Amino acid sequence: QVHLVESGGGLVQAGGSLRLSCAASTRAISTYTMGWFRQTPGKEREFVAEISGSGGSAYYADSVKDRFTISRDNAKSTVYLQMNSLKPEDTAIYYCAVQIRQLILGDPGDFDSWGQGTQVTVSS
Repeated sequence: QVHLVESGGGLVQAGGSLRLSCAASTRAISTYTMGWFRQTPGKEREFVAEISGSGGSAYYADSVKDRFTISRDNAKSTVYLQMNSLKPEDTAIYYCAVQIRQLILGDPGDFDSWGQGTQVTVSS
């Protein structure tokens, strides 16, 4: 079982930037697609972005496209989410996870080994 730890969240004003990190307990994640999701109280977990094991392919939710960038450093077993032009509606707990199958793009059910999450709050 991979252990993931997210960090980098915080409070930022609208229009600001944050960089989230997801550190894995094993370099084995280099062979896996990794994803970022977010969740707000009372809502389902929402897909944000995913990146292939090599880092050569990435997909984004329409709501974050052109503002967020997912990347990875397999030598450090870490996945990043650079968030720019943040909006109040980006406020959520952000989670990273390992993709264990791919049935539906961005489906949280295809991911496992969820971290504890990091809170991102964007003030207006």
